[in-house]
Amino acid sequence: MLHSSSLPAATGLPTAGTVDLTVVVPAYNEEHRLPRTLDAICRYLRSSPGRHAGWELIVVDDGSTDATAAAVREAAVAEPRIRLVGAPPDPGLPASPKRNHGKGHAVRLGVLASRGGRVLVTDADLATPIEELALLHDRLDAGYAAAIGSRAQAGARVEVCQHPLRKLLGRVGNRVIRAVAVPGVRDTQCGFKLFDGDQARAAFGRSRVDGWGIDIEILRMFHEAKWPVAEVPVRWAHQPGSKVRALDYAGVLLELVRLRARGALRRVRPADRVVVLGYLLMSVWLFKGLWAHLGGSYLTDSGQDQNQWEWFFAVTAHQVFGLHDPFFTTLQNHPLGVNLMANTAMLGLSVPLAPVTALFGPGVTWTLVLTGGLAATAATWYWLLLKRCVRSRRAAALGGALCAFAPPMISHANAHPNFAVLFMMPLITDRLLRLCQARGRDGGGRDGGGPDESGGTTRRRTVRDGVILGLLLTYQIFLGEEALLLAAVGLLLFAVGYVAARPAVLRTVWRALARGLAVAAGVSLLLLAYPLGRQFVGAQSYRSVLHGPSGNSPRALLEFAGRSLAGDPATADALALNRTEQNAFFGWPLAALTVVLVVWLWREPRVRGLAAVAFGAVLLSLGRTIPVPGTDVTLPGPWRLLHDLPLFESVIESRMAMVAVPALGILLALACDRWDAQARRADSTGRVAAEDRVLRAVGWAAVTAAVLPIVPTPPATADRTPVPSFIAEGTWRASVPAGRTLVPVPLPDPGSAEALHWQTTAGLGFPLPGGYFNGPYGPDRTGIYGPVPRATSALLKDVSRTGRVPDIGPAQRRAAREDLRFWRGGAVVLAPQPGDQALRLTVQRLMGAPGRWIGGVWVWQVHGDTGAGSKAG
Repeated sequence: MLHSSSLPAATGLPTAGTVDLTVVVPAYNEEHRLPRTLDAICRYLRSSPGRHAGWELIVVDDGSTDATAAAVREAAVAEPRIRLVGAPPDPGLPASPKRNHGKGHAVRLGVLASRGGRVLVTDADLATPIEELALLHDRLDAGYAAAIGSRAQAGARVEVCQHPLRKLLGRVGNRVIRAVAVPGVRDTQCGFKLFDGDQARAAFGRSRVDGWGIDIEILRMFHEAKWPVAEVPVRWAHQPGSKVRALDYAGVLLELVRLRARGALRRVRPADRVVVLGYLLMSVWLFKGLWAHLGGSYLTDSGQDQNQWEWFFAVTAHQVFGLHDPFFTTLQNHPLGVNLMANTAMLGLSVPLAPVTALFGPGVTWTLVLTGGLAATAATWYWLLLKRCVRSRRAAALGGALCAFAPPMISHANAHPNFAVLFMMPLITDRLLRLCQARGRDGGGRDGGGPDESGGTTRRRTVRDGVILGLLLTYQIFLGEEALLLAAVGLLLFAVGYVAARPAVLRTVWRALARGLAVAAGVSLLLLAYPLGRQFVGAQSYRSVLHGPSGNSPRALLEFAGRSLAGDPATADALALNRTEQNAFFGWPLAALTVVLVVWLWREPRVRGLAAVAFGAVLLSLGRTIPVPGTDVTLPGPWRLLHDLPLFESVIESRMAMVAVPALGILLALACDRWDAQARRADSTGRVAAEDRVLRAVGWAAVTAAVLPIVPTPPATADRTPVPSFIAEGTWRASVPAGRTLVPVPLPDPGSAEALHWQTTAGLGFPLPGGYFNGPYGPDRTGIYGPVPRATSALLKDVSRTGRVPDIGPAQRRAAREDLRFWRGGAVVLAPQPGDQALRLTVQRLMGAPGRWIGGVWVWQVHGDTGAGSKAG
């Protein structure tokens, strides 16, 4: 509730309609300097009756605990045009508990209580002298809706500077503010602003920020309403006793994030919310098996990858909350360790989701990443399609769904979230298109884009877009580097196809694009210098992971995936490396429709670009040699031009088919939008032509027939193998001394990584030798999956595979002792499994003693550094 102080009766008091100017001063514990401020303001306003014939001065007491209110009341006795807002009207009345709400709250109260044709908001310290008001009046007289004092414009005079740290924080903060909220305003935080009264009251009436970010919110409202704002250079002097603390700068940025989030939500239409909700429900339905038993279900088609990913999430949370190195750990592959930056740890999600992992376990994080990642990917493609390509929301909804839920995406969603969670790709694409539109219209999107500024402003916007692109690329690096490489190939193919159709566009956009890309590269390299250094030259780094030929079969392009509505798992399995690498399987109806749509829309340059992406990516995905179906003939494939290049040598070439997915989604959206637009077009009588209605019906029927067979079905799940009580109940602590490892039999590797689940269940309380990761092998540091084999690990793996107990002699026992010493083994553990009898006899002979059955496993204690075993667990 607002309270206004009692004012003495006087003649000539301002009333609504007679006030030319209202001065609003927010105050919190300002009893000492406020009297001087009020006196200075009143003397200035009285001295200029021509400009300020009717004025009022409102002081807002924001929960002061000193005599601020008393000082205002005393001043009001001599000058009845001073009003007090926010304090009890009479000292004798009971007051509610005082609370400081923040500058934004105080300024809002003052502006909404104002009656002036113009409203000046100034700080209580009067860091900008009141005499500077005349400069602001001149700009409003010239037609501006607001004039704000600035310390950053040429001509400003800073007579007393702030502390260097506060100055630096202010500059950095203003750059961020300009980039994301108030473009063109160099100093949003100077506390001296003059507004048109009606527009100020309208804006402050809608404001919600209570803190220091109120200036940003109001200026953002003026920007969105296209009310012109002038930035005026003024005199300014830092005043001692400022209420702004260093942490308040972070608070302003947080309020800025909230402001942009609220603005984005206001722009979202109900139809958009329905579409995004539909994507989310689709994702939940697909992973219902995981949701039904959170943390206790396993995707059966993922092989050992779910164990690996849950370990990545768990170890990231462990490193974050333990303040350990986020890029390296020895909890796996002990003592050599694992280079987390060189593995697919998805630090961009595993770090922010570390609290979820710590509270609920890595199985919950795994489920959230898969479910939310697919939905977010569909939503961002939907957003990009509406912004750049189509007007029909159902066309955009279809295109976004195909981009996220196409068969290649669903295949990787079994085990490779770094290839399924791609919500950054539309944001990166949009920023690249903004760079292309910095100069001239390129016709590449729905609105075409075009120049709205020139000269230095255009260059500044190019730099801003380049910085934002660099930040987006940096974040994507922490989500998945290979996916970004594939996306870059797709964008390059699109550029080639588009420029071939419109060569003149290259001359129009190349300078701005090159400048923006250079800025983006500089920002990314600056931010990524240390992480990439750790990845490529740090401990356990490797050169490349070499693969044999792994191209798609041409038949796979026309068949249906095993987890598609019309798919046959046996047929798909015979045409792919495994179920997580079914990278094509678009189905013959969609392939046929794509050819028809490309021919129909061929005149559009963007369609030619999309065709270059779709057909070029599919051709590359066939590999170095392309078999001709039904014959023994093979043809040379274009991938042979890339497979030896740095970075590309590690790529599984069949994954190039994934690049075609967004091209197909955008192409379908464009066609459906064209049909809807033609059907909406009425003739002179207001009737829609019958042929247009027929075209739309036939078109949507063809799309339905092409898409329906590839609708995904939920992946199979199974209950997890129970963790032995020896691990789950913590019994292992009595057998594994601190600093020693628990050695599973056989050692964990990419084919058998259940021990990683043991480790996460035990809270990463013990390190493991071996594991499932990428690491170096040999003097050339060639990348391999899993640890470098040692004699004992290879022997135990062979026993597990064959079920035969080998001859164990002194050489094998000596190798076992050396290996246990290298691994710093504390206990050797054998859990029940197929062939465990042969494994138990082998370990017993290697250790020289029988194991002991404890907590559902066989345990051999390792003594000191000798490697000798005993019965004791």
